[in-house]
Amino acid sequence: MSEASGTGQPSRYQRSFGGLIGSIIVLVLVVLGIVVFRGAFRNTPEYQPDDVDYQEMVASIQQLGLEPVYPPTLPDGWTTKTASFDSGTRPEVDMVFTTDDEHTAGVHQADASTTDLLETYVGGGTSESGDTLTTSVGTWTGWDDTDDDHAWTTQVGEDTVLVYSSGDADALRTFVQSLTTDPITP
Repeated sequence: MSEASGTGQPSRYQRSFGGLIGSIIVLVLVVLGIVVFRGAFRNTPEYQPDDVDYQEMVASIQQLGLEPVYPPTLPDGWTTKTASFDSGTRPEVDMVFTTDDEHTAGVHQADASTTDLLETYVGGGTSESGDTLTTSVGTWTGWDDTDDDHAWTTQVGEDTVLVYSSGDADALRTFVQSLTTDPITP
């Protein structure tokens, strides 16, 4: 409560810039204290997403008469992160995996140029590594970029298939060798 002054108006307390700063500091300390207190007693559960069934997607794409490139099985420790199919006028298949060393590897198949796919999924500065690989899918060309990413490309019909990873180059090579277009029987 304020006391009345001789003029009939309530008196005002003294305000200062230092008082304002002091109030702000106290408020920040109280908020930080609450955050630390809540964090000390919070148990955040570890989230493990469900593995996506990419083979079910591949089987349904094959029923449309298309020839998707896919791994018949994943290497030990690999999981499927996402799998998608765009059935537009130029169909695209995209599968992304998490490798056993927590890197990303992907298979992308589309009616697009090798250059466009490399720029989109691997990045700039990509150049041929000089490696080639012949598998049941086709003859693959190896690529590397300045960020130590690796990729392989081949043609299947009118589609370009890009397999890429930020992980181990030898593991990616083994993965590419396992890829197939064989029909999946339900």
